[in-house]
Amino acid sequence: MEIGLPLGLKLYGLPNMKIWGIVLALISTTLSGILLLFSLKEIPIGTAYAIWTSIGAVGTFTIGVLVFGDPNIPIRWFGVAFILLGVILLKMG
Repeated sequence: MEIGLPLGLKLYGLPNMKIWGIVLALISTTLSGILLLFSLKEIPIGTAYAIWTSIGAVGTFTIGVLVFGDPNIPIRWFGVAFILLGVILLKMG
């Protein structure tokens, strides 16, 4: 659900997709917040939020590259790998 907000905002900027973009953004933001709330019952807040935001960052980056033609260069993938590594280390700690 965390990927739905930026995807919805991107769709909002495309012709004939404005209403669907806003609907997607609002629904996913609401559901994402609710899911984060549930996760806080089991996971420390710092870990939960880091995972929540990294899912959004990595997922949005991947959709941007695969669907919207965002730059697909190795240094950007290294950045994504570091995000994932940071979340893994945070969870291990």
